[in-house]
Amino acid sequence: MMPDPRPAPPILLASGSPRRRELLTNLGVPFRIVVSGEDEASEERDPARLAGTLARQKAAAVARQHPGAVVIGADTVVALGGELLAKPGDEAENRAFVRRLSGRTHQVYTGVSVFAPDGERGPVERGGVERTDVTFRLLTEAEIAHYAATGEGLDKAGGYGIQGVGMALVARIEGDYSNVVGFPLGLVIRLLRAAGVRVWE
Repeated sequence: MMPDPRPAPPILLASGSPRRRELLTNLGVPFRIVVSGEDEASEERDPARLAGTLARQKAAAVARQHPGAVVIGADTVVALGGELLAKPGDEAENRAFVRRLSGRTHQVYTGVSVFAPDGERGPVERGGVERTDVTFRLLTEAEIAHYAATGEGLDKAGGYGIQGVGMALVARIEGDYSNVVGFPLGLVIRLLRAAGVRVWE
C-alpha cells in the first residue's frame, strides 16, 4: 500500500490550561494552542452532561475557525452531592469550598471533545466524559486557611489543584488521576486515535 501523501492535519488544543498543555505534551503529540474564547455558559445542571457540553462548545468554536485541523476541547466540572462547585471568586470563597469538601467524597467530571476533518463530510465530533471520585481528609480550620491563602485553587473548579499543594488535602481517589488534573489521558488517547492521530504508535 502506498503511503498517504497528504500531510497530517494540524492538532489544536482549545484550552489555555498549562496542566492540559503539559499532559498533551507528555503524549508526544505535536500541537499548538488556540483558546476558543467561548463563553462557558449552559443551562445544564447535570455535572457529567455539563462537562461534555462545555468541552464540545470549546472545540466546536475553534473547529469553525480551523476546519482542516484536529481540535481538542476539554472542560472539568466538580460536584458535591450533585451541586456544582465552580472556580472560587476569592480567597474567602475558596476557604468555603475546601471547608465543604473536608472529610467528604466529591466527583470530578472532565468532558473531552475532538473534532477532526472527514473529507466532504466536514468535521466529525467524538467525545466522552470521565468521572473520578475524590475524598478529602478531615481538615482543620488552620489547614483550610493555609491552603486558601496559597491562591492555588482560585483558577480551578472545586477550588483546589490535586497536582500541587492540594494533594495534601486528599485522602484517596477512585478513578483516573489525570482526570482530576483536568485531562483524562486514557480518554484523550482513545479519541485521538479514533480521529486518526498516532499516539505512542
